[in-house]
Amino acid sequence: MKKIGVLTSGGDAPGMNAAIRAVVRKAIYHNVEVYGVYGGYSGLISGNIKKLELGSVGDIIHRGGTMLYTARCEEFKTKEGQLQGIQQLKKHGIEGVVVIGGDGSYRGAKALTEHGFPCVGVPGTIDNDIPGTHYTIGFDTALNTVINAIDKIRDTATSHERTFIIEVMGRDAGDIALWSGLAGGAETILIPEENYTVKDIVDRLMKGYERGKKHSIIIVAEGVGSGVEIGQKIKETANLDTRVSVLGHIQRGGSPTAYDRVMASRFGARAVELLMEHNGGRAVGIMENKLVDYDIVKAFEKTRSVDRSMLNLSKELSI
Repeated sequence: MKKIGVLTSGGDAPGMNAAIRAVVRKAIYHNVEVYGVYGGYSGLISGNIKKLELGSVGDIIHRGGTMLYTARCEEFKTKEGQLQGIQQLKKHGIEGVVVIGGDGSYRGAKALTEHGFPCVGVPGTIDNDIPGTHYTIGFDTALNTVINAIDKIRDTATSHERTFIIEVMGRDAGDIALWSGLAGGAETILIPEENYTVKDIVDRLMKGYERGKKHSIIIVAEGVGSGVEIGQKIKETANLDTRVSVLGHIQRGGSPTAYDRVMASRFGARAVELLMEHNGGRAVGIMENKLVDYDIVKAFEKTRSVDRSMLNLSKELSI
């Protein structure tokens, strides 16, 4: 291939810029031109495509967000929108595209692949919910952001002898809640993959209070429900004084950790190699600390489950 494109789509994740940088510089090193698609699939349909040079990606490896910007695009879910996007790519002579993003981004790359246009998916989402890879770009950074918040909130919880509920991101996947809860010593972790009752939560809280514990931390993934509503139910059931912190979009931003930068660089470079080898229709990932790639069309046939041994461990350690 002589010309490739790169785009980011869906929710931003720390490390996306490191992946873009790797795609651009790896390609140019091998005499392949790179074009940036600005604004995700929406920008692809409108033809917001510009050639990128070595200097275009200077000083971005440490920055959060994405220099290519991102947007959600309902139009690209239609066949007409997809074919229009392909026409824009062909207009610039682009022969393959690296798509960096999460589930929705992969679905777009899958659609392009099924239309015969080569794409390679790079997993970029803080939710860590892409099948076929143990980790996604941005998860480690988001996790550390949440842990930092938990540590600060615990200081206040201790001082005021209160129960604090911390709501984190994770609409369909509980990895952020699970990992941060275990790392932060939370007394209770609520994730979408596991059922719970208010009685279960209250029983654990009361056991702690009976042995002299003066404060507690409860981590709630947003997919479980509102932290505010859960706090109100606990107060109504046990008459416990609760406070709620919703971390929100602070989890998406910030300078990526070293792990996310290295992983993003490896992913981006491998995606370029696959396109140069004419192996489009693939997705890259990491399993057992080794780079892997697999059929992006089959990515949605895979299932990904939460590590319940970690959830059990958190219960054992927070008695």
